[in-house]
Amino acid sequence: MRNIPVDVSNLTFVCVSPPRPKLVDQDTGEVKVDRNGQAVFTVGLSAADPMGRVELLNVAVSGDQDVTLGQIVTPVALTAFPWEQIRNGEKRWGIAYRAERIILAAPVAVPSPGPAPVSGAADAA
Repeated sequence: MRNIPVDVSNLTFVCVSPPRPKLVDQDTGEVKVDRNGQAVFTVGLSAADPMGRVELLNVAVSGDQDVTLGQIVTPVALTAFPWEQIRNGEKRWGIAYRAERIILAAPVAVPSPGPAPVSGAADAA
């Protein structure tokens, strides 16, 4: 299926579920690996747009990521791809997400208050 690049420039991502290994089989606990043999992890992110709409995404990424709950992060090279499957006669479908890595977002610069007003002759009047 076709991978669709996601423009993250106007979105703010927060880690809402720390990295955990993606399992191939819940019963056996087998961990999914990528083509290079690296374990695949799932990271839960909330994505907020400037209008305040929020979506929750589970993003697959190779290798353990150094992010924790509550951190503002940026998924690098985020892509979406549609999927569908039939399990037990029931058709399921959705959109899955994958990123090359997840990094901490650059700190937001908070403006510092300007210098305190200087008392002068104008205050005396």
